[in-house]
Amino acid sequence: MLRALAVDDEQPSLEELLYLLNADPRISSAEGASDATEALRRINRALESGPGGPEAIDVVFLDIHMPGLDGLDLARLLTGFAAPPLVVFVTAHEGFAVQAFDLKAVDYVLKPVRRERLAEAVRRAAQLQDTAPRIPVYEPDPDHISVELGGVTRFVAVEDITHVEAHGDYARLHTAQGSHLVRIPLSTLEERWRSRGFVRIHRRHLVALRHIGELRLDAGTVSVLVDSVELQVSRRHTRELRDLLMRRTVS
Repeated sequence: MLRALAVDDEQPSLEELLYLLNADPRISSAEGASDATEALRRINRALESGPGGPEAIDVVFLDIHMPGLDGLDLARLLTGFAAPPLVVFVTAHEGFAVQAFDLKAVDYVLKPVRRERLAEAVRRAAQLQDTAPRIPVYEPDPDHISVELGGVTRFVAVEDITHVEAHGDYARLHTAQGSHLVRIPLSTLEERWRSRGFVRIHRRHLVALRHIGELRLDAGTVSVLVDSVELQVSRRHTRELRDLLMRRTVS
């Protein structure tokens, strides 16, 4: 059974593709993305989830012509991933087939999509999935996060992270010993570490409550001191932060 992601900026085409995919018995789930950037975020979550995780994606059905990052651009990015999903191009344009197969595409389906033709693409993807080497499924260590540094994988203790800074679809983890860039959106870390005492204080910053040394108020501007680093708190997050700090003090 395949878990699929369909990517198309034209809503009617996306809905039709999802309808056909969901009707195929070899597809266990199919969801949609309206552009390549949204799809990349979703694929990043899938890779973080792991091959057996609840958000895993086995195959991407990908349009080519989209505003901004196009389908070929996304496929090129995926070739740099350690364990990328399979890719099937679904497009109205015949002229990109050579580039598509150079990028190891499973199939190249032309619009308007016929049910029988899409079923053949699904069959090919399922066959490849069945014959692919099995990757051991493991549970991520909740107490550590892996980071790459000079080709070496290191494991940083979550307890040592003072705050996290957003960098687009990446995040920079700050510790007393230095910082590390990881390919995980800040919103994902916020959800994952909420129960571990991390709180969003700004669209760009997530902080560990235990590392906040001071809460400062200056001419209506609120900031916190986190291991000698001063970070601004946005108005929308000020009340929640104060409440959390008060509860921590009382307890």
